[in-house]
This record gives sequence, C-alpha cells and structure tokens, in this order.
Amino acid sequence: MTVLYLLAFALFLFYIGNTAAGIARRSLTEWILVSFILFAGSVILTGFVLSGLSLTATTPAWAVSVFLTTTLLRLAFSKLVPNQERWAIRELLQERRGTFRDWYGSLSTYLKIIFGTLFLALSIIAITNLLLVLFTVPNEWDSMTGHLNRVMQYIQRGSMKHFGGTNWNIDTYPKSVCTLQIYSYLITGKFENAFKLIHHLAYWMAAVAVFGSTQRLTRSLSASFFAALAYALFPDVLMQATTTETDIVLTAYMGTLLYFLFSYHNSRDYRYLYLAGAAFGIAYGHKVTFTLLLPSVFVIMIYTVFWAPDLRIFFNRTLRLALSIAVGMCLWTFPTGYLKNISAFGHPIGPPTALKHQSVERAGSFRNLLAEGSRNFVRYGYDHVNLDGLRNTQWGLDMNVAMRKPLVWLEDTLHLRLDEETDFTIVPFTFNRRFDFYNVNPYWGVLGFALIFPLLFLTLIGVVRSKAHLFIAAALLLHFAALSYSAPYDPFKGRYFVGTGLLGALFLGLIFASPRLDISRPGRLLGKIYVGLVVILGSISGVLAVFLNERCLPFPAFGRPSAFAGERIYEMTLYRPDIYTPYKRFDELVPDSATVALGTINDDFEYPLYGKTLSRRLITINPFEQGVQPIPREADYLFFSKNVIKPQPGDIRLGTDTTIHGLIVPGEDYYLRKLK
Repeated sequence: MTVLYLLAFALFLFYIGNTAAGIARRSLTEWILVSFILFAGSVILTGFVLSGLSLTATTPAWAVSVFLTTTLLRLAFSKLVPNQERWAIRELLQERRGTFRDWYGSLSTYLKIIFGTLFLALSIIAITNLLLVLFTVPNEWDSMTGHLNRVMQYIQRGSMKHFGGTNWNIDTYPKSVCTLQIYSYLITGKFENAFKLIHHLAYWMAAVAVFGSTQRLTRSLSASFFAALAYALFPDVLMQATTTETDIVLTAYMGTLLYFLFSYHNSRDYRYLYLAGAAFGIAYGHKVTFTLLLPSVFVIMIYTVFWAPDLRIFFNRTLRLALSIAVGMCLWTFPTGYLKNISAFGHPIGPPTALKHQSVERAGSFRNLLAEGSRNFVRYGYDHVNLDGLRNTQWGLDMNVAMRKPLVWLEDTLHLRLDEETDFTIVPFTFNRRFDFYNVNPYWGVLGFALIFPLLFLTLIGVVRSKAHLFIAAALLLHFAALSYSAPYDPFKGRYFVGTGLLGALFLGLIFASPRLDISRPGRLLGKIYVGLVVILGSISGVLAVFLNERCLPFPAFGRPSAFAGERIYEMTLYRPDIYTPYKRFDELVPDSATVALGTINDDFEYPLYGKTLSRRLITINPFEQGVQPIPREADYLFFSKNVIKPQPGDIRLGTDTTIHGLIVPGEDYYLRKLK
C-alpha cells in the first residue's frame, strides 16, 4: 500500500503544480510560491475536515480528500482570476536554465567568485541537510514535550480534538502544522522523518520568497540571487531546516505573503491580494506569534496597497484585501484551535500559567516595561553581533571574543546593566552565551551584522535612497521591538529572529541595486574587498553551523557520534542526558505494542516513549493543571515521576542521573509499574 500512497502523493504534487500554473503569472518563482500556498492550504483544510469526521489516522481518506480540497480552491481562484492564460511549466524551466546560464556567464571574475562561493557553500549544506532530514531522528526539546507528542496523540486518537496533554503546548498550539505533519507521515507509509518535510520545504520556500521579493524590488538577478543565497546561509535559518520547530514554517508563510504584496505593488493585479489573504490566514493559523509580525506586515501594506492616488482607489484596494484576509482567516485561522482555547482556557493563546511564563506581564509596570524592553532591544542587538557558526570552533570563539571587546567596553562605560538586571529575563543575559544556546539557536551571523545592519543604517540616514527599503526598515525595527518588549529576554530567541532576518535579507539586494553601493561597477575596490571577506566568512560559518551542530552532527565531533550512527534514545535525549539511562531501560522493558499510562510532568520528554516504530499507545493521566487522573483499565504499564505518583512495593525504579550539573531542567526520578 505504501507504493500506492506514494504514487497518490506524487500525483497530488503534480495536480498542485498544474493548479498553480492556472493562478500564477508566467514566473518560476511565483509558480513555486503559489504551489506552496496551495499545498499547505489544501492539506490544512483537509485535516480540519478529517478531524471532525474522526479520520485523522486514515491514510486512504487523506490520499483522496486532498484532491477534493485542491479542486475547490482551483474553482474559487478560477472565478477570482478569470481568463488566465495557461503556460507550460517545462518550457518555463528550460527558459530559466538559459537565463541563469547567460546571467552567470556575463558576470565579472570577481562576481563569479562571490556567487560561486555562495553556491558551493549552499550546495554542500543542501546535500548534508537533506540527508540529516531523511536519516536522523527528531530531538528538539519542544518536539519531545509538545509538537511531535501531540501529533502522535492525534494519530492514535483518530482526531485532533482537545484532550488535555501533560505539556500545555499540546492543547494550546494551533493545529494547522499538525495536519501537514500527519499527512506527510501517513502518505509516506508512516516514515517518521516525514514529520520534518514541511519544515525543510519551508526553508527553501523562505529563500525563494527572498529571491522573488528582491526581484520585485530591484529587478536585478544579481541582487535577487545574492539576497536569497545569503539568507539561506544565516545560521539561525539553517538550524531550523532539519528540525520540527515551527518558526521556519511561519517565516515561509510570511515571505510568501510579502512576495504577493510586492507583486501587487508592481502589477496592480488583484490576484495577488487574494493570494495575500490566503497566505495571511495560513500564517496566522500556524502560530500566534504572527501577531508580533502584524505591525511589520501593516507597514509593508501601507507601501504596497494603501498608498493610493485617490480615496476611491484606496477603498477599492483595501476592501479587496480586507475581504481576502477575512476569508483566509475563516478558512485557515479560526478552525486551528484559537476558539477552542477560549472555551477551554478563557484566552486564545492558553492558560494563565503559560501566559505569565513568557509574556509582557512579567515586566510589571508600564514604566518598567519601557526600561527593561529597551534593555532587551539592546541585548538582542548584542546577541546578533557574533560570529555564529564560526564560534563553534575554538579559533572562531577566540576571534569572536576579540571582536566583541569594544562592545563589552561600551556597555560597561554606558552602565547599561544588561547582565545585571534580571527581572525581565527568562535566562539572564551574558556576553558569552552558553555553547548549547549559540550552537543550536544562533542568530544571523556575520552576514547579518556586517551587511544587513550597515545597509539598514545607510537607508535610515538617507545615503541609500529607496522608498521601499525605508518601509522595510520600519517593518524590521518594529518586529525587533515586538520581540524585545512583548516577552522577557530569552537566549533561545535566535529562532524567533528568522522572520526578522527575512526582512533584513531584502536589504542585501542594495549591494547591487543602489547606485552608491553597486559592487558590480568598475572600481569600488574597498567595497568589493569588504563584501568578499564577509561572503567568505558567512559561507564558512554556514557550513560550520551545520557540520558542528551538536544536536544533529553529520560527523563525529565534541566527543559525540554522528547523528547517523547515534543510538535512538541517546540522540533524542541529548539535551536531557540525565534521563538517557531510565528512558533506555524503559525502552528495553516495555514491548512496542504496549499501552502505557503516563504520570509525567510538563517538561518531561514523552515522544521517545512511543518507541522506535511509534507503536506504543501512551495515555496521559496528569494533564496540565488538572491533577492526577485514574489509571485507565486498558493500560499495561505505568510510567511515572515520583513527584506525580507515590511509588509502591514492586515498582521498578528507573531513576535519573543526579551527577550531571548545568542542566536547564533536571529530569525526574522515574518509575515503571507493570499493571498486567
């Protein structure tokens, strides 16, 4: 049956591409992005319907129904975009190959080296990351406690209905990404690593969106390729390309939305407003942190849509966009779980306990929020000025420390107290972040602070004159501020700045598009040397960020084995090493077909307990803030923490390693009870 499902999957992708060709203009970039939105939109809608019918785990239902959903979207867009001339995808691909060949052949030797370096680095990374996606197990913290844990619960229950999980993320996070993961998992014959496919796809879609948006802004192939290649090498973006974290997917939706808005500004074609509405609804339905991007999106909309020659045109454009967004939110935002959160917790995000942990409430008074939020703004600025990727090595770390000495002196001279004030921080700020923070959650690296920051500054002071980039600068700073003021400082926030980085990457095209900066012109030796040095460092940092990513090592390093060769439980508990032994013993003692009741706590890893074939049935009996529930009769075993359930004679103590120090959250004292 797996072969048939894979054939159905291939046919579905072909149908998506064919449908996109009837919506998009004759542009390869646009066709790819429209296909992406159609794919995500179709699968998400299908998932909502199948959940209501309790068919979430039924592969034949998925295989057939996604075609029906796409057909409905196809019919809808055929009415919105009438008389659209169809074009052949194969011919377009052949043309673009020729265009690329001609473009690269026309470059100077210097630019061939620059782009050759970027393409070589990305090619090495692309092959490595694809192998890591396909052949290594997921092991991110949030996935082990929440994201993948709930996906398995939905599959076992046959529905995505609210059920009350141990971790608050399980029931409160929007469920749209779950539909994409469940579809990918089932349609590939229950291939575990298919959970990562939407995230890896999103990495490439974000880069394509940067290319397309830069093309709309500059009409320069050199500018577009440079911006897209550089963004694809940002360390924080690369880190999420092989994970099941959610921020890279939101960034891809955001990038697609920006592309449609810039395309509308260039063409005044209403189809882009309809597509923007769909992308907006899908993005908001994906994750509530899209709220922090709303001011930035609104600023871009002012430039692309609202800025009109008269009121009649303004109202016409605004009405179409508003209606498109309203429809998009009704289809892809509201059904994803926000309404259920309101009924279950009284808030669209989640329970009060979760809100207080990472929210503006921890700042206290408004005056303190302004002060501490401003400190966070500077803290994140300092975090960005690091040789991320390079400092995974000792020589890179030494270089990084030397480079940052003036910044440390400046902070001390100005008495900013970035590392002394801690009341609006989750983990206190330090000038030298822990290895496990900057290794797995880096920021933009040298390409960011050495290129984007200067270009942003030059735009703001008027040296670079670009109306579009002034609005983009405002959008970038608004999102930077939103992340700084909306929640306490968190050294893990590198992954949240992938969206900010997408806005920042749009400045990179100015290196070729601005008359005052264009390095493709004769002369400008200092500019060429500077850009060349940054490109070389950025390319090396991208490769090292992937090759020395402790969470997912392609080669042995740091005394750890390659992720390809590492034992499953070992790889899944890398950031909870104290729980490796009890989890390994659990895996050896409990059959793969067993039903296990879980008396665990909010931070416990539960996903590894499903087993290598993901066939164990797990039942939560300590749902978040609901207290311990009775052990169900169908349970064969009870796995529990001593802090949740009191052990009794006959229980097997699995324990935890109490000798390991420096842990973010220590493991519990675990026990196993055989019930039958």
